[in-house]
Amino acid sequence: MGRVEGQTALITGGTRGIGRAIAHALLREGANVAVSGRSAAKAEELLERWGTTGRLLVIEGDVMTKVGMESMIDRTEDRFGPLDICVLNAGGVNNSAPIVDMTDEEWQYELDLNLNHTFWGTRRALRTMLPRKSGRIICISSIEGKHGKPRIAGYTANKHAINGFVKAVSREVGPEGVTVVSLCPGIVVTDMLMNSAGKNLGLGGVDEVVKAYTQNTAIKRAVALDEVAEFALHLCGPFGAAFAGGTVSVDGGDAFY
Repeated sequence: MGRVEGQTALITGGTRGIGRAIAHALLREGANVAVSGRSAAKAEELLERWGTTGRLLVIEGDVMTKVGMESMIDRTEDRFGPLDICVLNAGGVNNSAPIVDMTDEEWQYELDLNLNHTFWGTRRALRTMLPRKSGRIICISSIEGKHGKPRIAGYTANKHAINGFVKAVSREVGPEGVTVVSLCPGIVVTDMLMNSAGKNLGLGGVDEVVKAYTQNTAIKRAVALDEVAEFALHLCGPFGAAFAGGTVSVDGGDAFY
């Protein structure tokens, strides 16, 4: 029996990067998994690779509206039954610029993509989980939720807010059997990083980003996708409740708290 055998899970932003790795781990351990994403091509690839068991649902949708986020959970439950695990992974840096140059529209975009998506998803998931007195909500934050770097003030502010949100919500719902945790990865080499490293971080490319972001870590390398996914899987499993309210770093020793 897998660690999450027969459970229903949704991973937003689950067709690429960290979300995809977590989805794969949950499928391997027996869950019925829905993943959301914007790319029809990536969705088709996942269905071809993993979809033969009937335990995978790919949802093309937008997490940046309340209706879009809530409908993803509705569709997941229509297919697989009540939600047990909600991994709110979608997010990212939309634009890198000094704060003085950041427009209201750019600020709002990052707010909807990162923080509001987390709020809408958590609220809707709790409507299923609280009556059943069971559930796991994993909010994918970032080590930038514990630091602060120039040119990504919008992203950093949202990730700090997610960590605070998780601490507050976990105290509300922990006694009712629902575990809410914030997972804070460090630098992870994903296709998103490879496509946007120079633009969003003001560095020349992936190698330069990894060097800059890992020079002060304990392991002096990027964190692997599987390392993040395996820790998320543990949080979703039977021994994950003790991490309730935590802002858990998977960063190779970047922030020692």
